[in-house]
Amino acid sequence: MSNMDLLFRTIYVFSSALLYPVMILLTLLVFVSLIQLGEFLSEYSKRTRDRNSLEVSCKKIRQSLHISAFSEASKALLNIKQNYMVTTFAKESAQYLEDQNFPAIGKLSEEYEIRMAKRLEHTKIISTVAPMLGLMGTLIPLGPALIGLSQGDLETLAQNLMIAFATTVVGLFSAGIAYVLTQVRRRWYWEDMSDIDYILDIIEEKNGN
Repeated sequence: MSNMDLLFRTIYVFSSALLYPVMILLTLLVFVSLIQLGEFLSEYSKRTRDRNSLEVSCKKIRQSLHISAFSEASKALLNIKQNYMVTTFAKESAQYLEDQNFPAIGKLSEEYEIRMAKRLEHTKIISTVAPMLGLMGTLIPLGPALIGLSQGDLETLAQNLMIAFATTVVGLFSAGIAYVLTQVRRRWYWEDMSDIDYILDIIEEKNGN
């Protein structure tokens, strides 16, 4: 056996051995993408963005900070009712504002930006990896399918082609769901970060003075 034959057989065995892990991973990605879809629908049902209400709250915060009434400004922060991320940021910032710890509020806003990016990573990874695995699941069975065709084994040919087509569909299905969720959530989190930055700007007006 020549070195090229040995290399060819090694690569073929290795690629064939990847088929079952690829199919298992694709199955897991389908379940994860469906779970993400459920979480997305739940998040959508709870989203309430009211810019007028936010403006009223921020006006109270500005007026309270103008006269150095930090307790009143903190209470105004606690009364902000927006989307989950914005409301949670306001509640966590309230104590820092009452203690006049402005750098901690700025650091907290950065932490929320990281948290939103991490949230997007879940579906972004699925939308990228699922088509790759689907392509692998398509190409790997083609070798045995071609061998079956050359030997007149139609059953082997049909079975491997079914696997190839199924993995492609599953991969694209998972990637399609994840891509849509990523795009919509990215817009949501841009809105949330815009509101958080606005609150932060109001607070930093006092700090700048």
